[in-house]
Amino acid sequence: MILIVDLEATCADDGSIPPESMEIIEIGACWATCDGVVVDRFQAFVRPLVRPTLTKFCVDLLGIEQSSIDQAEPFSTVALDLQRFVLRHRTPTSYWGSWGAYDRKQIERECQRQAVPDPIGMDHQNIKRLFAKAQRIGKEVGMVKGCELAGLALEGAHHRALDDALNIAKLLPWALGQRNIPGGAARM
Repeated sequence: MILIVDLEATCADDGSIPPESMEIIEIGACWATCDGVVVDRFQAFVRPLVRPTLTKFCVDLLGIEQSSIDQAEPFSTVALDLQRFVLRHRTPTSYWGSWGAYDRKQIERECQRQAVPDPIGMDHQNIKRLFAKAQRIGKEVGMVKGCELAGLALEGAHHRALDDALNIAKLLPWALGQRNIPGGAARM
C-alpha cells in the first residue's frame, strides 16, 4: 500500500509569502494499492500560526474559505490525526508519495517550525518523477497533464488537497510502469 499526500499552503501572488514561509492549510491523503484503488482517505484543514489570514489570491486559487481555516486545529494537532491515519494501514513495505518534492519539503518545514515529530515516518517517493521515468516522457509534468496523458478525467477540484491526492492515486499504475500512456511518449 502507498500513502499519497497532497498539501495546500498559504500563498500570495505578490511575493509577500516566500516559499519557505508558506504554512500548511489543508492536508489530503489516501491509502491506495499499486493499481490505484483507494482504500482509505483523510482530509483536514490546518490553522496557520504566522499568517492566519488567507490572501485573496490564496482563497481564489484554492477555493478554501477563511472560515474553514479559522475553525481548524493547528498543525501540531492535525499532525497527530494524520499520524493515526498513517498507522491504520502502514506495513513494513509502505512508503508515501506526492506529486513532486514540494509536499515532502513542506511537511519537513512545518515539523521543524513547530517542533512536531514527522507524522508520516516513512520513506518518500516523488510520484511525478516516477511517472516521467516510467512513461519515458523526458520531463516531469504537472498532475493535471499526467491525468490527461493517461486518459484519465480529473476528478474533484484541482488545488484541493484530498481531490489532488485521489487523482494522484489514480495515476499510480502509470507511475509504477504497470500501464502506459495512450500513444506513448510521442504525445509529448
